[in-house]
Amino acid sequence: MQLAPLFPFFYRILQPSFPNCLWSGNGYNKAIALTFDDGPHAEYTPQVLAVLDRYNIKASFFWLGACVNRYPAIAKAICDRGHWIGLHGYDHRSFPTLSPNDLQDSLEKTQVAIYNACDLTPEQVCDVRPPNGLFTPQTLQLFIKWKYRPVMWSVVPEDWVRPGVTTVVQRVLKQVQNGSLIVLHDGICGGQDVAATIQTLIPQLIQQGYKFVTIDSLWQQHQTNRHLISKNSQ
Repeated sequence: MQLAPLFPFFYRILQPSFPNCLWSGNGYNKAIALTFDDGPHAEYTPQVLAVLDRYNIKASFFWLGACVNRYPAIAKAICDRGHWIGLHGYDHRSFPTLSPNDLQDSLEKTQVAIYNACDLTPEQVCDVRPPNGLFTPQTLQLFIKWKYRPVMWSVVPEDWVRPGVTTVVQRVLKQVQNGSLIVLHDGICGGQDVAATIQTLIPQLIQQGYKFVTIDSLWQQHQTNRHLISKNSQ
């Protein structure tokens, strides 16, 4: 059973319950973020980069430390192009199943792998997206304690089950709106179709007037929104 139709409902339920997570950007701004999980991959990630280069788009990549260690040259190619880099754990184990020590080790090992490949310091790579989007309140408390920024999503077309390029594109176009944070995959699961997906998707989103920004830009919008909400409630 594919869960894609349910993700928008999950999003509406979870977003207000966990305001310290980044779920989306500013609803009044036609800026959206294109993000990729589970890479880098030897074949699929360069294909993604070629499409992004073609349209001069900056995206955000949430990496597995084991994959960075396996393909450091590809990781560096992503970084050199100015794309935003985040953490997805070292080996895609679900964060709630890890002890605090193991979770911290997973994130720090991934930061070390990124530093070795890209010369980015841990302070420069502090955004974390939990594998499978699974976390607990304790997980978020640990992120805050360790000075990580938790990143989630608002558009999840479930590309990892490979429903087909046309279906993934249709799902994104149906759900996308101002500030959307779109999740795709350039790893083993889903990466086979990702370049074809964004090659079809990007021109249609551009035609609709959307501009592509990085996760860091959405964080800045998020902080501005929270400040305005706080100010108006006083």
